[in-house]
Order: sequence, then C-alpha cells, then structure tokens
Amino acid sequence: MRILARLAGWALALGCSAALAQGFPSRPLRLVVPFPPGGSADVLARVVGARLATALGQPVVVDNRPGAGGILGADIVAKAPADGHTLLFANTNIAINPSLYKSLPYDTASAFAPVVLMVKVPNLLLVADNVKATNVAELIALAKADPHALNYASAGNGTFPHLAVELFKLEAGVSITHIPYKGAAPALNALLAKDVQVLSNDLLTAVPHVKAGKVRALAITGSTRSPVMPDVPTMAEAGLKDYSAVGWQGIMTTAGTPAATIARLNTEINKVLADPELRGQLTSQGLEVVGGTAQQFGEFVRADTERWRAAVEASGAKVD
Repeated sequence: MRILARLAGWALALGCSAALAQGFPSRPLRLVVPFPPGGSADVLARVVGARLATALGQPVVVDNRPGAGGILGADIVAKAPADGHTLLFANTNIAINPSLYKSLPYDTASAFAPVVLMVKVPNLLLVADNVKATNVAELIALAKADPHALNYASAGNGTFPHLAVELFKLEAGVSITHIPYKGAAPALNALLAKDVQVLSNDLLTAVPHVKAGKVRALAITGSTRSPVMPDVPTMAEAGLKDYSAVGWQGIMTTAGTPAATIARLNTEINKVLADPELRGQLTSQGLEVVGGTAQQFGEFVRADTERWRAAVEASGAKVD
C-alpha cells in the first residue's frame, strides 16, 4: 500500500508539473542581463530574446542589472518564483564567482536550473594603437622593462576579462595594473580612449575596432584561430603554450522550475540558435554556437567551475 501511495504521489506531482508547464508562459518573460547595455551579453540577449518572444507568444523583456561581477542580477533570478518566467543570461562568471568571492547571496550549485548553453566566446588580447607592441612577445618585453608602464581594463573585479588577463600575467611572468570598469562596454571605451593600454575583449564588440585600426589584436585566447580574424595567432602560437581562456554565455532560470517548462525553453532556444541566418551572424562575429540539452549545460558548468577554481587559486585573484 505504501508503494502504491508513493507512486500515486509521484503521479500527482508529475501531473501538477505538466499542468503548470502547459500554461507556460502565462505572462511576459523577464531576461535578467547582469551587465550594462551595449556589451556583447546585452547584444546577444536582445537578439535571442526577440526571437524567443515570437516563439513563445509572450514578450521577453531584457532587464539590465549590472554590478558585482554579475552577482546582483543573478541574485534576482535565484530569488524569483520557480516558474520559468524569470531567466538569467548567464556567462562565465557563474563558474568563476564561487571561487572568487568569500561569500555569495545564493548557493550557485543549487540556486539555478540550467536551460541551454548558447555560445562559447573566445577573447582577443588587445592593446591601444599607441602601445609599441605588435605581438605578444613585444608586449611582454614592455611589461618586463617597466612593471608600472601598463594598465589593463576589465568589465569589473572577478569578471572573465579580469581573470583572462590575470592568467596572462601569470603565464608571462609580468606585472600589469588592473583598472576595473562597470561592464564590458565602458572597459572597451577606456581602451579606445587610451586611458588604459591592454584589454581582453570578446570578438563580437572588438573586431570592428580592430578592423578600423583603433586597437590592435595581438592574440586570441582560445585554442584555435577564429575564422573572423584568421591572421591573429592563438596564445600558444604567440609563445604561451599553456594559456587558454574561453568564455561562454547561456540561459538559466530559478531552481525548482518544472522540468517540462525548462524543456520547452530549451527546445525553443535551440530552434533560435539553429536558424541559419542567426547562426551565420553569430559565427561571423567570432562566436561558437553550441546549443544542446539542459543536462549537458549543467555538466559543462560544473566542469567549468572546477577549472576556474584552479585558475583563481593559481592567479591569487580574490574579491572581498
């Protein structure tokens, strides 16, 4: 009897979950982007959000909530109702922050439900056009000649661009001073204005400025060259054989959201990513389109969290 009662309970729970999912979405969706407008995360969020809105028949409202390396925006989603109507435009910081911060307002491992990994994002190591370095070896030589000569911008303490340069410093054995900004767009603007000399920046927003000659790309942070900038060497080709730092962007929602709702979101976003026109646009901007299941995304995030834990420990980077 107990087994029958338990089976009945499970059936009821599954029925309730399915019933909730059938009514999804019942109102506009909120897509929280934990970074300012204008950066690559914001651009991709708005493109995907607009197409997802068409597929779901409800508006997808992009809500920029920058600050604290993405923690402020993530906390909103962690504490939202678990019904799939509040989404997080998650990126590499989700994997980095648990090792970087002494405490977080949520438990990353249990607060979020993965939906889909959308893209992987290699960065370019950039210098301002007035820096007398045309390759990585020359940049390293400049930094070693004067440890106080170079400053680098980032999207904020603990962000992927921050740690990408910290790993570069560690691998190259150089000193470059960190200047944090409130987001990727302000950091790139600082390089364009020559307020800083170095920046690790995604291809999406950097390539137009490289092609215009406003900044110089010395290397790509991934393991292979990008078809967008085939003449730019990898870090390994530039002499740092053990260096690799590739970011990612995906969609998460609040833990406890019905599995059927997550499945619906996953299906629709995968359809968006499979669209030849959008896929071509993303690839042409240096992004690697991924897609896949929610489970695959969850496994990816767990592995990436371990990888960045080792990187944070090696770099000594910490944020109080």
